[in-house]
Amino acid sequence: MPKCVYCGKDYDLHRGLTLVANDGTIKHLCSSKCRKNMKMQRRKVRWISKKKEEK
Repeated sequence: MPKCVYCGKDYDLHRGLTLVANDGTIKHLCSSKCRKNMKMQRRKVRWISKKKEEK
């Protein structure tokens, strides 16, 4: 199972997005919400910090 590079959540392979950059790096994202926030370069979002506290 891949891990989202933005929020760190494990998800099923057939659900998320896989981005491949021009240099060949692969980024797995669990949802469009994570993709949009990563594109805006946000890091301090309340829903991310709550998930990290649970672990």
